[in-house]
Amino acid sequence: MSHRAARAALAAVLAAGALYTLNSGTAQAGPPGERTVTATLFEWKFSSVAQACTDSLGPAGYGYVEVSPASEHIAGDQWWTSYQPVSYRIAGRLGSEDDFRAMADTCHAAGVKVIADAVVNHMSAGSGTGTGGTQYSKYDYPGTYQDHDFHGCRRDIDDYGNRDNVQSCELVGLADLDTGSEAVRSTVAGYLSHLRELGADGLRIDAAKHMAADDLAAIKGRMSDPGYWVSEVISGGGEAVSPEEYTGLGDVDEFRFGTHLKSAFQGGGLAGLRSVADGKLASGNARTFVDNWDTERNGSTLTHRDGADYTLANVFMLATDYGSPNVFSGYTWDDKDAGPPQGGAASCGDQGWTCFHADTAITGMVGFHNATAGTGVGDWWDNGSDAIAFGRGDKGFVALNGGGGELSRTFATSLPAGTYCNVAEAAPHACEGHTVQVADDGSVTATVPSKGALALYPGAGG
Repeated sequence: MSHRAARAALAAVLAAGALYTLNSGTAQAGPPGERTVTATLFEWKFSSVAQACTDSLGPAGYGYVEVSPASEHIAGDQWWTSYQPVSYRIAGRLGSEDDFRAMADTCHAAGVKVIADAVVNHMSAGSGTGTGGTQYSKYDYPGTYQDHDFHGCRRDIDDYGNRDNVQSCELVGLADLDTGSEAVRSTVAGYLSHLRELGADGLRIDAAKHMAADDLAAIKGRMSDPGYWVSEVISGGGEAVSPEEYTGLGDVDEFRFGTHLKSAFQGGGLAGLRSVADGKLASGNARTFVDNWDTERNGSTLTHRDGADYTLANVFMLATDYGSPNVFSGYTWDDKDAGPPQGGAASCGDQGWTCFHADTAITGMVGFHNATAGTGVGDWWDNGSDAIAFGRGDKGFVALNGGGGELSRTFATSLPAGTYCNVAEAAPHACEGHTVQVADDGSVTATVPSKGALALYPGAGG
């Protein structure tokens, strides 16, 4: 949860997308090999996530699904209530402990691992009754924490150039836990271990920037099997805390990737994406995304409202070899505070849910990402502006046209000769009318429409 989103949340508390078709299709079986793509199903009930694992995530080849916070939280319909815990009971609006365990079992059966979003930097900003019935007040959470478990700085963070201010003061009024305390470390480690026991394969640490990396390392060290870790650390120029400090713990959400894509697709030119890794975390430490629930609300990235550009940006993310991609799938909203439709009971046939994880272009590119794993980018071409193409050795090739007119040319690739399915517009093995030929010399002659893409890999069918 970003400090911008948290500030908006607190204020509310105190006040009370060619060549491919932008539609969903039935996913086909993913290729063999390691599956590394994550789908974040934001504010989906655990029972709905379980169904998605069976129906779409597993068949498409996703490796992980990230779910929203499970802990008991403050009451309210707004999305950000999930980010104000009042206990570590699994009793939020998304489901019970039994629901979480059943989801994990179902997702595992579908070949999908589960990442749990964990809020452990802070508790609530006020008092009341939680979603599981806990009576609480700020700094007093019966059975979990009392006043002495929180930092003594009882004022808002106001200087991001000061490390102690960022990591000891309050994120817009949210009671800030003293993660340097042995008692707090033990309690947090116990909660995270319980999530693992329930079937979570990994953990996303919300607001990690506001906790010292050494504190998180100590918490992780108390766990017998911490699993996969990814830390939320938003990069800010001139700030005291940097994402690089957290790479020793695991992956880190690379916010600069999303802002780079927005710049490229909104005037900077796609040709600049050749250097997409510059100025960012090393690829092996970066979890990449086009947007998330914070950035789609603060305007710092592209969102589903950007239509074809948004889909193309996700195609690029899944086509390149930089980072571990995370596809965001949320819901439409007019009010930035609005919580999930139907209280999180999600279905891709229901109005309001974007179901972007199941979009035909995206499921096709998940297969592309799996098939090209371990092979770098080569055969780069661009027109100096909004058209690019590149290969992944003999394992794949992609061309993107972000311009306003058709792109017709012969591309050089390293692919074997044959008939290929364009998985950026059709599901593998359902490609009638969506095939192209690769010549004996590896060349491909094709026309890519405006805001369209061409993506090929051996084995996708033709």
